Amino acid sequence: MTSALRIFSNRAVSRAGVPVLAFALGLPAVASTVSGSVDLMNSQDPLVRKHKDYSGVVVWLEALNGTALRAASGESKSAQMIQKNKRFTPHVLAIPVGSAVSFPNFDPIFHNAFSNFNGQIFDVGLYKPGSSRTVEFKREGFVRVFCNIHPQMSAVIVVLKTPYFAATDKAGAFRIPDVQADQYELHVFHERATSETLRALDRKLTVENAALEVPPVALSESGYLQVEHKNKFGKDYPPVAEEQPAYTGVRK
Repeated sequence: MTSALRIFSNRAVSRAGVPVLAFALGLPAVASTVSGSVDLMNSQDPLVRKHKDYSGVVVWLEALNGTALRAASGESKSAQMIQKNKRFTPHVLAIPVGSAVSFPNFDPIFHNAFSNFNGQIFDVGLYKPGSSRTVEFKREGFVRVFCNIHPQMSAVIVVLKTPYFAATDKAGAFRIPDVQADQYELHVFHERATSETLRALDRKLTVENAALEVPPVALSESGYLQVEHKNKFGKDYPPVAEEQPAYTGVRK
């Protein structure tokens, strides 16, 4: 029995590394933290140029051989994107596939969150202050969110099929905890970067039983052209002469 176990263990280590061996022996998989930073370059955004705000870049890991898993118990499947002061907060939200996102309206005016992009098309309709609507995101993709009433409102929801992801803070730092030892490919998303720029940042890395610091990621916004979006009917937003009056409830 001992020799048989030794042979199996050696093969497990040589073929797939620590995760397979741990599984074969009934041991808990080793988890580590992957961290790093993103530096935005060639940006025309005033928050980046004047205030060095590098937040909202999403970084995630995809296992190359499929052996890395994380227990689903305790995994949050709900998130929130609030509407207040005619803004979506957070502006960039990363979630796993299957998550439900609520869109509470904290403004004294009506809102209508929607997306007509391929990530996931949805329209929660017009709803009053103090109420909320919820959307379940069933497939991976990049969902650009707008308000059908206020053209200045926009946000991005990044829906991922991996539990290993993080969004950068204002300093550009990110931290992905509880990553099982395995081989991964690192991917990056930024709403003001071209697809070619983002693909060039893909890199392979190996996570072992120690914290891993990823070399700094230099992300250029060169080549990005902002295009004015349409309303949910695919038409230009009508000009607004004055702000809508605050909602005061149903008149009796």
